[in-house]
Amino acid sequence: MKNKMIAIQGAEGSNHHKVARDFYGASIELKECMSFDVLVDSLLDTSTDVGVMAIENTIAGSIIPNYALIDNNNLHIIGEEYLNIHHHLMCLKGQNIEDVKEVWSHPMALLQCKEFFKKYPHIKLVEDVDTAEVAKRISKENLVGIAAIAPKIAAEIFDLAIIEDEIQTIKENSTRFVIVQTEQPKLKENVNKASLKFQLDHKRGSLAAILNVLSDCKMSLTKIQSLPVIETPWKYSFFVDATFDDYKNYEKAKVIIEIMAEEFKVLGTYKNGRK
Repeated sequence: MKNKMIAIQGAEGSNHHKVARDFYGASIELKECMSFDVLVDSLLDTSTDVGVMAIENTIAGSIIPNYALIDNNNLHIIGEEYLNIHHHLMCLKGQNIEDVKEVWSHPMALLQCKEFFKKYPHIKLVEDVDTAEVAKRISKENLVGIAAIAPKIAAEIFDLAIIEDEIQTIKENSTRFVIVQTEQPKLKENVNKASLKFQLDHKRGSLAAILNVLSDCKMSLTKIQSLPVIETPWKYSFFVDATFDDYKNYEKAKVIIEIMAEEFKVLGTYKNGRK
């Protein structure tokens, strides 16, 4: 049986690559996508089987466009992973931080490591497309005096030296990733989390009533996110994640919400990724 072709946002050696490896194991085939739109297109044209998408971060919050991509393209969430984000400074072997003239990385990585670089005013910070892609370029083109901010996996893959560990300002930084595909999955055992989307009448108590249903059915709300309905000004869709211990309770909640909501959709049922 052939390995799944997995679409990731970013390059080999990125956090998306690490999540794919953690979820499916080391023997995987990757398709590198420089945007989430390209990732979704690869799923729709069947050149890939599954995709790994970041959906929220403890510092930056929800990645709103990805909710819309999953919903609008009828993707199914089949799993999730939580990853602690670590930023490491890496360059060609034989150099130290005094040899580094420029650091190239994704704008978010540069921002999250801003305090560290205040100690090194000689280093110029340059925004680039992707953390791991820069690491790959440094290795491939033998770029002396250039460093990348990237995950440790990138240094291993591209044979670079890590000259500074854990340079992020906020040490407790975690990202939630979802695993998505176009096909409706078969119901697996041990599923205990659901991602739901619904629209409601714009009237007092309508959202509270739905949340009460979840509570009454012994489901624990872990996330709620609203997105505007583009075609209808001042109307919103709600995206909800909730965990449950008994699948029958989830089934009951689903039946009731479908009656109460104007529009109701299950984005996925899967195993809770929180260990």
